[in-house]
Amino acid sequence: MDKLLLEYLPILIFIGIAGIMGGALIVLPLLIAPSKPDPEKLSAYECGFPAFGDARMKFDVRFYLVSLLFIIFDLEVAFLFPWAITLTDGKWDDAGAFAFWSMMAFLAVLTVGFIYEWRKGALEWE
Repeated sequence: MDKLLLEYLPILIFIGIAGIMGGALIVLPLLIAPSKPDPEKLSAYECGFPAFGDARMKFDVRFYLVSLLFIIFDLEVAFLFPWAITLTDGKWDDAGAFAFWSMMAFLAVLTVGFIYEWRKGALEWE
């Protein structure tokens, strides 16, 4: 049993060092860095003008639809790369026809969703 626990010692040391370094990198800037923000540092820089109004203002639903499309196609790529790698390294017999047709079904569902959004005019910007 001691031999088994001894094999986990490097992992425990690694976690300990990572915890100490992470804590030091969080606390050290709080102690060393100057905390004197000037008006230029606090000014709006991303949108180009100071924020005004309520932060909970309404956005057009097309922004959400485009972001959903991005997430869908991002997930599609995340699934397609490992699948393509398993099919291109000469191991088609290992993956089999089931893997191929399951991916085709997945792509068909995504295609139907994309066509639905396209026909509903979600991608039309006026």
